Amino acid sequence: MNAHCRDCEADQDHCHGTVIRHTLWRSECTEDGCTAPELIGHTYVMDCDAVGCACGQPMGSADVLAS
Repeated sequence: MNAHCRDCEADQDHCHGTVIRHTLWRSECTEDGCTAPELIGHTYVMDCDAVGCACGQPMGSADVLAS
């Protein structure tokens, strides 16, 4: 992808996307085509609440967006 990426130049298995770790569901990656976010190396990883996902909120939490 980028001539300055060390992993690309070293032909190492990696992804340029960001992994989003969900509390209740499988992790996902922001890069289209990434099929194994748990297995392939990623530089950036974040918890799902950082992107507004509520799966980590306790059941009955008042921290749900009002309509």
